[in-house]
Amino acid sequence: MKSIVLAGGCFWGVEAYFDQLKGVVDTSVGYVDGNKRNPTYAEVCDGRSTHAEACKIIYDEKIVSLEQVLEHFFRIVNPFSINRQGNDVGHQYRSGIYLDDKREREQVLAFMESYFSDNLDKVAVKVKENVDYDLAEENHQKYLKKNPFGYCHVNLGLAKKDEKKS
Repeated sequence: MKSIVLAGGCFWGVEAYFDQLKGVVDTSVGYVDGNKRNPTYAEVCDGRSTHAEACKIIYDEKIVSLEQVLEHFFRIVNPFSINRQGNDVGHQYRSGIYLDDKREREQVLAFMESYFSDNLDKVAVKVKENVDYDLAEENHQKYLKKNPFGYCHVNLGLAKKDEKKS
């Protein structure tokens, strides 16, 4: 199994999107790239911490490749937006790819170069090593499954039928 942490706006929608995909074994939501360990949702939202909301994805690379995970990520986020996804605005909604395996950095950068080609210099998504992912509180885990009418900036319908779990 492989894992990666993706920040793409509100973590509820990112998690709900990836949870429906074949090859994704597990997900969790949490906070990454901040100024302290184990921040609370309140600290992230009010700016006392500098974290991004993020989703950790554990996937079976025999079923879904790193490149496919990245393609899904760029399908659901606006990679050119700074500190904003959908109606969510703020530092905690910045986009980033946080690597659990730093050896994948060149693979991710090569994918982005190919995917964005002439627009690569406009991409606001940061690529960093994951050094501080902390789980969010339990009420945020699988939030949209527990609250199916909750707000979500991610269009969950962007996953194609053949990409979804049965």
